[in-house]
Amino acid sequence: MPNDQPTPAPGTDSADTPVHDRAEDPASGDPGFLGLLATGAAAEDYERPVLRARAEGAPAGRLAALERAKLLALRVRTELEDRRRREAELSALYATAHDLAGLRDLDAVLRAIVRRARSLLGTEVAYLTLNDPSAGDTYMRVTDGSVSARFQQLRLGMGEGLGGLVAQTARPYVTDSYFHDERFRHTRTIDSGVRDEGLVAILGVPLMLGNGVIGVLFAADRRERVFEPAQIALLAAHAAHAAVAIDTANLLAETRKALTDLEAANEIIRDRSAVIERASDVHDRLTELVLRGGGVRDVAAAVSEVLGGEVEFTDPERAPAAALDRSRADGHAVRDEGGTSRAWGSPRSSGAESGGDWVAAVWAGGEVLGALVLRGHPALDPVDQRTLERAAMVTSLLLLARRTAGEAEARVRGELLDDLLDAAGRDPRLLRERAARVGADLDAPHVVLAARMADEPTSGRADPPHPAGADRRRLWSAAAHLAATRHGLAAVRDGGAVLLLPLGPDGDPAHTARRIATRLRAALHAPVTVGASAPVPAPAARPAAVADAYAEARRCREALCVLGRAGQGAAAADFGFLGLLLADTRDVDGFVHRTLGAVADYDARRGTELLRTLSAYFACGMSPARTKDELHVHVNTVAQRLERVGRLLGPDWQTPARALEIQLALRLHQLSGAMARETEE
Repeated sequence: MPNDQPTPAPGTDSADTPVHDRAEDPASGDPGFLGLLATGAAAEDYERPVLRARAEGAPAGRLAALERAKLLALRVRTELEDRRRREAELSALYATAHDLAGLRDLDAVLRAIVRRARSLLGTEVAYLTLNDPSAGDTYMRVTDGSVSARFQQLRLGMGEGLGGLVAQTARPYVTDSYFHDERFRHTRTIDSGVRDEGLVAILGVPLMLGNGVIGVLFAADRRERVFEPAQIALLAAHAAHAAVAIDTANLLAETRKALTDLEAANEIIRDRSAVIERASDVHDRLTELVLRGGGVRDVAAAVSEVLGGEVEFTDPERAPAAALDRSRADGHAVRDEGGTSRAWGSPRSSGAESGGDWVAAVWAGGEVLGALVLRGHPALDPVDQRTLERAAMVTSLLLLARRTAGEAEARVRGELLDDLLDAAGRDPRLLRERAARVGADLDAPHVVLAARMADEPTSGRADPPHPAGADRRRLWSAAAHLAATRHGLAAVRDGGAVLLLPLGPDGDPAHTARRIATRLRAALHAPVTVGASAPVPAPAARPAAVADAYAEARRCREALCVLGRAGQGAAAADFGFLGLLLADTRDVDGFVHRTLGAVADYDARRGTELLRTLSAYFACGMSPARTKDELHVHVNTVAQRLERVGRLLGPDWQTPARALEIQLALRLHQLSGAMARETEE
């Protein structure tokens, strides 16, 4: 018999027709695999040809061929579905890009982005956060489908929550169960907001511009859901379009602002001629002031009239410190952002907010001489600002001219103080006459002050007899200025400056030292260490006392440096029992009174024995139990007395340093009492 029927090839049936190419099985009428593909049948329909062939008892080869054909058809079906889905997604993305391109308002762009994101992924909620570079976090900007006010106001720190992690890493993150996901840091605030909204599954993708993240786009459901990679890619592609749209909207907003600014600039240009004319008028008036010998007040009055505000010259320590420093550093007039409104000539801090003052530093050669402060003019035109700066420059020239004239007087003051320090036998009458010529009264109580720049070497190193270098010249200049304004004397001595100033109304040398240290620091913009002597009652009557007082002031100044308090001011009384060693007077009674006066006065008023209890307490090694045996009283009595002592001396009276001073004062008090009794006997 001829071999007219060749053996069927794999994947074909007995009719020599490939199984996967048959449109319909003649026996059953069921469509073949191609027919199933053409009709878009469900995946389970592809099992029917295999099941039918198995039911008919088809051989194993045919069943294997059908199985392979089925798998191939299912693969084709999957690819067709993927292509259709991608076409739909691309169509949606193109439509989104078209819609976004037509929007110009940033808020409208953001709302459209969020609505389309929710539509693309079919989620219940979509929202968008934007980064805040100034705060270093990301905040909720737009939501769609949200019902919780707390959720709509969330702010996420970088790395906090899923959104903060996306903003920090610039990578998409997805969770099918937010509260059970430990990959990101949960916070109470964020978790409360997410719980209020009821969100469970969340997908977040970054909004990228170049290499930077400007925000995060989210899609979320209130039930568990697995976001497929294709959905993540779709939202990421949408976010890319969204970032471009946001950038475009921002650029348009900036363009509109630039046009508005340009219109404002045109308006300024129209007014420029009047401003320039006003500046020229100021220049002419200031020049006339200098030529006719006007003073600082005249300059301030002229600028006040031209600028339409109130201008005053202030000393460095009375000017707004922060604004003065910025003006000196920038070389321009600056606005006082400290916001403290002060009456003219009042101290720096009075409390009321102003924020409308303009400050121009008056300085020369690195030394701040003061400041011109303009009030009542919150908005200052650049030309008017330059006018204020020019007035400050003219003021500095006038002050320097006045200082030059005063340097001769300063030399006279310095020579007089040198004579007081070096020539104890000078005639008091001649000293008084010389002092009267420079406005000093050497019959009044004075204090001697030794000043040195805080970074200058101490007396342990050799110093030239006169200051060398710019810093020492500046110190001498500032000290001479202080002496002239306070009717005192100043001289160069031992690498620093020495001042002889009238004692203030409070009669406290330590307070004077601190005040002078503050004034010198403000004038020099550098720390200055100042030591003060005990009061000198009448320098003209006892010139030798001035040299002794200077030695004491130097010891106090050097003690400040040794104790790590360089840049401060102090007198011997500030050092506790060390002051007994530093001071020439060895004021034992004063030390005892400063240390134990409150306790002694209490005993005197109440008839108590606090001093005796305090002495026994230290003698018994600070043991209340041993003290009560020493005093033959109950331990509670000791405790009550020590509590009273603590209230009188302060809570730190048992610290090592205070305890040492108190014990020394107790010994001195006991010795002075014993000596007094011996004298009476």
